[in-house]
Amino acid sequence: MADTFSNDLRLRLQEAGANSNQWGDLLNYTITNIASAFGSGTENLASDANTTITLADDGSSTDEARSLYLKVTSSVSLTATRTVTIGPNTISKVYVIENATTGGQAIAISQGSGANVTVPSGAVKVVHLDGAGSGAAVTDSLVDLHLTGTTAMAAATIDSRDVGTQSIVSTAPSSASGYPNGHVWYVTG
Repeated sequence: MADTFSNDLRLRLQEAGANSNQWGDLLNYTITNIASAFGSGTENLASDANTTITLADDGSSTDEARSLYLKVTSSVSLTATRTVTIGPNTISKVYVIENATTGGQAIAISQGSGANVTVPSGAVKVVHLDGAGSGAAVTDSLVDLHLTGTTAMAAATIDSRDVGTQSIVSTAPSSASGYPNGHVWYVTG
């Protein structure tokens, strides 16, 4: 039996008794790749076309697509929304994806024929890849995020979202230092 690779991070799973005189080096590569999974990486779109980013099997080099934070750039100006498919379609993974492409276009993150998530130009989204194979879906992990307690923000855009029976209220705190426009916004009800 030869070495195999884990599904989600594509890490080397060494065959028992194999890799004589290489075992330590191969283990070090695997540990380095585990560490990179908590870091950030950059993937560049080299053309104004849809593309696929494939998480490669563990080797002697790191793979940017293994990173938790993935910054997508482009060396060309995009002229339309481009689909970025992340493969293989069997990995289940959470990504923080930044759209740092040029041209002011969105990118659609895809994994299979299921749902996609669109990341507007200049935006960052947290997405989950479900790894369901050909029907794999990508979901926006922060949609319907429920926050409790006090949540402070340096700036916020309040749109016409339904807040049900609650109200969005602005108050001027006794010390407005550090608050946008000297106000604190919160939902009551």
